[in-house]
Amino acid sequence: MQPWFPDAKLGIFIHYGIYAVKGIDESWAFFNDKISYEGYMEQLDGFTASNYDPEEWADLFERVGAKYVVLTTKHHDGVALWDTKANDLSVIHKTPAGRDLITPYVEALRKHDLKVGFYYSHLDWSHPDYATILPKVDDPKEYASGRFDNRFAYCKPEDQDPARWANFLRFHRQQLEELMTQFGDIDLLWFDGEWERDTDQFDMKGLRDQLMAWQSGTIYNSRLRDYGDYATPEQGIPIVPPKGPWEFCVTINDSWGYQGTDNNHKSVRQIVRMFAETIGMGGNMLLDVGPYEDGRLQPEQVERLEGLGDWIKRHSEAVYGTIAGLPQGLFYGASTMNKAKDTLYLMFFDKPFDQVAVKGLRKLPKRVTALGSGGELKYRNIGGLGETPGILWIDIPESIIDPNSTVVKLEFDGEIDIYQGKGRD
Repeated sequence: MQPWFPDAKLGIFIHYGIYAVKGIDESWAFFNDKISYEGYMEQLDGFTASNYDPEEWADLFERVGAKYVVLTTKHHDGVALWDTKANDLSVIHKTPAGRDLITPYVEALRKHDLKVGFYYSHLDWSHPDYATILPKVDDPKEYASGRFDNRFAYCKPEDQDPARWANFLRFHRQQLEELMTQFGDIDLLWFDGEWERDTDQFDMKGLRDQLMAWQSGTIYNSRLRDYGDYATPEQGIPIVPPKGPWEFCVTINDSWGYQGTDNNHKSVRQIVRMFAETIGMGGNMLLDVGPYEDGRLQPEQVERLEGLGDWIKRHSEAVYGTIAGLPQGLFYGASTMNKAKDTLYLMFFDKPFDQVAVKGLRKLPKRVTALGSGGELKYRNIGGLGETPGILWIDIPESIIDPNSTVVKLEFDGEIDIYQGKGRD
């Protein structure tokens, strides 16, 4: 794990590919028979990237406070955004775009001091040698269950061909070698598509060793199976945070890539709340956008990013350089604390009648202020017996309420002392 990752807090996920031409599910549209494979691949003819401007992307992402970006270099459909020599299924050879889209992306991110991330799908539903083996099962009768019936992912048991699978692995490694050796330092590889094969069938350990040989400073998500560096819960915020470093990846609307019928965009307030809850549990949020086929970002998604960025800018002290805050149940909201553990930041989302309460603080703060306005707030401790502390009540005047999330700063003399006992028997 590289130290930049736990400190990053916000990353941007970009699902960009031919699926934006018709505005349909990325790869899954043909896998789930919503459209024929041939109909899906017709989108190659309409992919122009005519307004593709990663410099504009990077400028926006830097302004909103993101620290890293992850772009889909190849989704499950197998269409690469760079000039892969492993096959000819790329936007360079098969689309009107006709050029490498990865190099300008990398250059733009580096110019704006953003960490470079590549998404890459292990599986490839277009490669002729992919669906040539089956995962191992305890009982061969499982092969008749219908679980392995999709022709893009699996073959029939009697048609398994380990030699062809070995050929696919050579293709898989060649593409990854290109990504790891042709674009300079890559900070993060975001793998996907690991679920259709066993760990040893992909030789994930050997892959990790090879990746580290190509670049020793790259970090990998958990979809490298047992050999990843951090967990990646998807779409739903975990109730209990994963152990170790982690990120919560989530869409702004309901779709990863652009879908014209999906207008269910989350509000800025909802996104701020998800972000605050995520960093309050010590994680990062990887927030996804889905550009149009020409490369422009959806205006509704830009608006949400700018709204989140505005909140972050006004409360950056509670975001960057912080760690997870109070344990659950001590404060009804999210919280972070600085690394010295002598300053606590409370983030609440609803408008209180007059006060907010904090439990479990063995010593009182020396100062309480509204982050953003800087105004000092009145507070008092009520109750407590023996080792069990009372409840700290903080007055919240109407004037400091933030419509997305209000942040209150508590400063202490020395490290915060938290009580989590059961009280007197």
